[in-house]
Amino acid sequence: MNLDVLGLFDNDYDTEGFRTCSVTGLKIHRSAENYVKLFGLTAVVALLVGGIFAFTVAMTRWEVVGLLQPSDFYIHLSLHAWNLLIFWMVFMEIAILYVGGPMVLGRRLPITRVAQTGYVSMVLGALVINVSIFLTSPPDTAPLLTAYAPLQSPPAFYAGVILFIVGAVVAALPFFLTLWRERREYPNRSLPLVAFGAFVTSIIAVEALVGGLITFVVTFLWRIDLIQWMDAAWYRQMYWTIGHGTQQINLAAMVTVWYFLTHVVGGAEVISEKVSRTAFILYLFFINLGAAHHLMSDPAVSVGWRIFNTSYAFYGAAFASMIHAFAIPAGLEAGRRKRGKGGGTFGWLTNAPWANPVFSATIFSIILFGFLGGITGVVMGQMQVNMTWHNTFATVGHFHGTVAVGTTLAFMGLVFFVVRTMFQRRLSFGRMASLQPFFYAGAMGIVVIMMMYVGILYGVPRRTAEIVRNIPGTEFSLQAASPLFAIFGVFAILAITAGTIFVVVAVASLLIGDRVTGPEDNADLVPDGGAATDDKPVHAYEMRGTFLICLVFMAVFIGSYVINWYVLTELWSVGV
Repeated sequence: MNLDVLGLFDNDYDTEGFRTCSVTGLKIHRSAENYVKLFGLTAVVALLVGGIFAFTVAMTRWEVVGLLQPSDFYIHLSLHAWNLLIFWMVFMEIAILYVGGPMVLGRRLPITRVAQTGYVSMVLGALVINVSIFLTSPPDTAPLLTAYAPLQSPPAFYAGVILFIVGAVVAALPFFLTLWRERREYPNRSLPLVAFGAFVTSIIAVEALVGGLITFVVTFLWRIDLIQWMDAAWYRQMYWTIGHGTQQINLAAMVTVWYFLTHVVGGAEVISEKVSRTAFILYLFFINLGAAHHLMSDPAVSVGWRIFNTSYAFYGAAFASMIHAFAIPAGLEAGRRKRGKGGGTFGWLTNAPWANPVFSATIFSIILFGFLGGITGVVMGQMQVNMTWHNTFATVGHFHGTVAVGTTLAFMGLVFFVVRTMFQRRLSFGRMASLQPFFYAGAMGIVVIMMMYVGILYGVPRRTAEIVRNIPGTEFSLQAASPLFAIFGVFAILAITAGTIFVVVAVASLLIGDRVTGPEDNADLVPDGGAATDDKPVHAYEMRGTFLICLVFMAVFIGSYVINWYVLTELWSVGV
């Protein structure tokens, strides 16, 4: 397939199709690089589409504006969710597999026809899903993400989902073949940590996608009347293998990107390969059990199932995340101190290359995911406290804390990195590009906090167009939450503006950005202090800054835990 469009796929390769990246030093083959660009570009298009519907949804939730009628709201909400939570994420994750596999291992992408087939199937599936949701009319309902049967959505929607899932599985096959060939040729060589993280991500992805395929194939057959009856409880159980599983793919992919970018741009060291790999393995066994929090009010599951999934097993995934939460900043601190960039307790962080959007987006992703998405995920994952979160706007705040700030910021940093190192273009609007991660992280962070606040303290529902007035089927008023929704609305507009700036900078850089002519043009992507360091072991350097940050994190974690239990006791009076 000839991918050379607008000169975007025309880097200089040797006669065997390889080139050496001046930033990472990786030996990159044309086949892998072109498909990373292709999937990355498609992901940005999905981000743009989803961002448009983010505006209409937010301006409806801000009831003072009340942009959409209730009959249109769910359609816009569904388009927003599918494009941002699924298409933006999954297209980027296939690109990450190709980076973590063929690129990191210095191999060509095998079976490119299969990759091409997977890409076409994913694009067709995404188009069918978007069109079918947009044209939904009664008695069909817009599916959001859950598409709960026996509520019925258009048959084309289910067909589109199947097409997209099959495409994603097919697109992942070249990555698996790459690892198989690597292991066959070098049986005694360990995978680099980034490749290992991508491998774990791919296993979690296959588990989620196969579960989703079973779910939606059966539902499609029911929808076209080849199956006469659908068990709603079976659907809910099966659906959440992909409904929440896709978000666990995001998590594993995001952590892999954190290791990659903090090392390449910030000079981070790996504190302990064994410990970091162990944390990834814990994800394999426990991370998908986080889906249980969606079923805590479901009468179809037993008490024993709930306790196991939300207590003992769930903490295995939380422990893994805590390991990464320490290992990555500790590696950054040690790596920068090795380069003479320490300077007191937090000098390694304050004098870091914050003007570089690749670096700042990555660090903001780590901070905001940890404090907003990670802590709330563990807290709301408990069986008891889940009752105060379930189906309120706070739940929406949680997954915006994980995906809209955590994963999206990490992927924004990766897109900027790919524009610089693979498309070989300088970023347009340099000052605006540098400020974009600050702008987006600040605005979206406040949006997330407002979502959680009105959800937990006022019980504002998550699925209705009407928020504080005229809620269908109720007589109580949530009018007291109106001032907070004013804050939510203003900062939602600012966050969408920041997201628009990201798309403008990325697209303008590709179309009109100056071409990188030599290593000096990407010098700011190499760690300040140099790529090479001394031979002293990483543990010879202090990590007290990271230790203090972890103490702050734990204090916030405990504070959040106590507050949520206090709120629960206010609902259920205990004692005389």
